[in-house]
Amino acid sequence: MVDLTVLPGYVAVILLFLGPPGPDMAYMLAVGLEGGRRSAVKAILGIGTGMSVYAAAVVAGLGEVARSYPLVLDTIRILGAAYLLWLAYVTMRHARRAISGHSDVPAGRWYLRGVLVSITNPKIILFFLAVLPQFIGSADNPALQLTMLGAINVLMEVILYGCVGVLAGFFHARLVDSTKATTVLNYIACTVYVVLAGTIFGEILLA
Repeated sequence: MVDLTVLPGYVAVILLFLGPPGPDMAYMLAVGLEGGRRSAVKAILGIGTGMSVYAAAVVAGLGEVARSYPLVLDTIRILGAAYLLWLAYVTMRHARRAISGHSDVPAGRWYLRGVLVSITNPKIILFFLAVLPQFIGSADNPALQLTMLGAINVLMEVILYGCVGVLAGFFHARLVDSTKATTVLNYIACTVYVVLAGTIFGEILLA
C-alpha cells in the first residue's frame, strides 16, 4: 500500500533541509543552554507535536489552503517572530533573576514553548507542501504514504535537534552552579531568540 523505494531519496532531502540552522535548531540550542538537558527533551517533544499537527493538516488536505492564501503563512511568520521576541524578554528576565538564584522555569513551559515555536515556523508546512507530494511514488494509498513520510520527518527532526539541545545542556549542567555563568548562558539564549526574530522579519520585508 505504500512505496518504500522512495525512502533513501526522501531521507537525504530531509537531512539537507534540517542541516542548515533554522528556528527549531536555534531554539533547541537556546533551550539547552538556558534550561539544561531535561528542558531540551521536553522542548523537542513539543516541537515534534507541532510538526505532527502540520503533517496531519497536509494529509487532510488543509495545506492547499495555505498554498492558495500566502497571507496566512506571512501571518504565522509574524506571530512566530513576535513570540521569539517575547521569549527573548522572558529569558533576559530570567538572566537577571539568576543573580538572586531564582531562574527556574516551570517544567511544562518548555514543552508548550516547543509546540508554539514549531507551530509558528511556516518553513515546516512549506516543506511538507513542496516535498512530500514528490515522494508519493507508486503508493496505492497516497494519504497513508503522506502519513508515513510525515512521521519519518518528525522522528528525524526530534532525534537530530533533540541531540543538539541535549549537547547544549551539557554546558548548562557544567556551569549551573555558577551564578555568573548561568546569567551568561541566559543572555546567549536571549540573543539567539532576537536574531531569529530579526531574520524572520527581514525575510518578510524582503519578500
